[in-house]
Amino acid sequence: MPVQRSAADSSYSQSLERGLSILSSFRSEVPLLGVSELARTVGMSRSTTHRYVATLASLGYLQQDAATKKYRLGPRVLDLGFSAINSMDLREVSAPYLRQLSDETEHTVNLAILDGVDVVYIERCRTATPGQREIDLNLHVGSRLPAYCTAMGKAILAYVPEERLEGLLERVDFSPRGPNTLTNAESFREELARIRAAGIAVNDEELAYGLRSIAAPIRSQTGEVIAALNLAVHRTMGTMDELLARFGPAVIRTAEDISLGMGHRLPPV
Repeated sequence: MPVQRSAADSSYSQSLERGLSILSSFRSEVPLLGVSELARTVGMSRSTTHRYVATLASLGYLQQDAATKKYRLGPRVLDLGFSAINSMDLREVSAPYLRQLSDETEHTVNLAILDGVDVVYIERCRTATPGQREIDLNLHVGSRLPAYCTAMGKAILAYVPEERLEGLLERVDFSPRGPNTLTNAESFREELARIRAAGIAVNDEELAYGLRSIAAPIRSQTGEVIAALNLAVHRTMGTMDELLARFGPAVIRTAEDISLGMGHRLPPV
């Protein structure tokens, strides 16, 4: 049953509560539920429940069984669950490797996952290296940035299956953010192909003036790219080629170490 809250609690969303209550009604022992069953379970009228179910189904959180006309949890719920599990395991596994890379290079190291067309920062190891403050951009765990103009975003998007990538690129607003932002889908696709060939992504002042970064993908046990890590520097610390030569191998090695920690087995050399 929905939890009763005071009407004075303006931060509480009854609609969200109702939607989550419907999703929570499904259990492994009861994988299929009809609208009438759901209405009884969550304590709403059948018509109201039907509206919520129709919305959840259109968003992919529920699927209707063709034979029984009942509903089951949809793939979007699985995506959320796997993302949450991977993210929690990922932070724990990654922490010592990120700190080691930051200590070795004396530069800030970040870890992010993809959420829609954004990257979300889930870990940061900051340093006090001169010039670092100018490129920090007030970022913190939980910060979101457009994936298309960040090294970590490109490192993940380069390995997204084509059918899903197409839908994501349709949602991207390729607006200029820095001096070198890629501003159209065609050039962006070419960039993703280069990343797949090199195994490393760069951000050469695409997000903001003065910011350069190098990123490598992190894989789950199944080999799926689930995150990326980057090392960020100020433009005064070297050209992009110099930074790749100096830090690229360490960034790739750290990403591979984390992937191994997540259970992924690298192919033999």
